Amino acid sequence: MYQISSYKPVLFIFVLMLFSINIYAAKTLPPEEYFFDSTFGDFSEELATAREQGKKGIFIFFEMDECPFCHWMKKNVLNQPDVQAYYKKNFLNFAVDIEGDIEITNFQGKTTTQKDFAFKENRVRATPVIAFFDLTGKRIMRYTGRTRGKEEFLLLGQFVSEGAYKTTKFSRYKRNHKIK
Repeated sequence: MYQISSYKPVLFIFVLMLFSINIYAAKTLPPEEYFFDSTFGDFSEELATAREQGKKGIFIFFEMDECPFCHWMKKNVLNQPDVQAYYKKNFLNFAVDIEGDIEITNFQGKTTTQKDFAFKENRVRATPVIAFFDLTGKRIMRYTGRTRGKEEFLLLGQFVSEGAYKTTKFSRYKRNHKIK
């Protein structure tokens, strides 16, 4: 029969594990709360807001619920505080459900649904699609699939915010910055 004192090492390890989990959880912030901006779904108004706030453009994360790569991006990249800070500084950030029936207003002020905005206007057929729009509503960069990690995602934001997309492809930009 075990004495109470023999449980102390087990209890200590259990408390240490809980503490470690809490420390890890504190390093990430849910993207739904800290990455994506609130919107009433009027992207023409969001353009005006982005201009007023001095943003470089608008970032849209086209996603769907069943997409494992979308979930991976949220769990491993979009929840990182440095990613959130960089994107919040440079862009307004929105998620669009490519299967969504919610009514929105596109960049030109036309009423549509999320799925029509994704499929008909932006030709999104697979997810995730990472898209950047300039302050006139013109799509200036499109990246299909998940990034390899937060470093590549940050570099993608830098590629757009610095205007490098005007003169080079992202693959070349990435090579020049030592990200593979």
